[in-house]
Amino acid sequence: MMTAYASRTGTRRNLAALRGAGWRLMLSPAGVLRTEGFPYAIDNGAYSAWTQGTPWNEARFLDAVDRFGASADFIVAPDVVAGGRASLDLSLEWLSSLLDATAGRVLLAAQDGMTPTDMAPHVGQRVGIFIGGSTEWKRHAIPAWGPWCASRGVWCHVGRVNTIGRIRSCAMAGVASFDGSSASRYATTLPFLDEARRQLCLAASEGARRPGDGETGGGT
Repeated sequence: MMTAYASRTGTRRNLAALRGAGWRLMLSPAGVLRTEGFPYAIDNGAYSAWTQGTPWNEARFLDAVDRFGASADFIVAPDVVAGGRASLDLSLEWLSSLLDATAGRVLLAAQDGMTPTDMAPHVGQRVGIFIGGSTEWKRHAIPAWGPWCASRGVWCHVGRVNTIGRIRSCAMAGVASFDGSSASRYATTLPFLDEARRQLCLAASEGARRPGDGETGGGT
């Protein structure tokens, strides 16, 4: 079962729905820094700054890490949206200090132009992958990066997952977790998204166990 994260919201109705469905929260330096009593992860806020055309707020990110990093499921290292190798270079500058700041994982963002070969020397049990980048690049990246991470036991997370179609792509690729804002803003969408998460993960799991073409299904 993929772990689902929703953007932090202060709406009680939406929080109750998320809690009931077993979703977690994604805290961002671009928003209000409160966990609302949920398990959580920490984004770096770079995408919000990029979409708004404003400078990334390093001080706000450091505040989030200082206050909440120790118990976070993971922290997404600072990155450059659609920045390729420059993004990875920036993330690696932060890697050591962020690993010291949390008992969880640190995720390196996969951005436009990057390949698994670029990440291979850096990932492991506590260093995972966050599939970010432009929307078009992400569409092709999920089915490539998800299986690569799964085959190596590397945590793979996908950002900006707000539709059943995107959840399907993540489930079929063996992604470990995703986050989105739809369920935070519109509680009515949560039942559909969560049902898709559960059913598609089950289908993907059964498909992985089913013998492939040309194989037999004999016993062990």
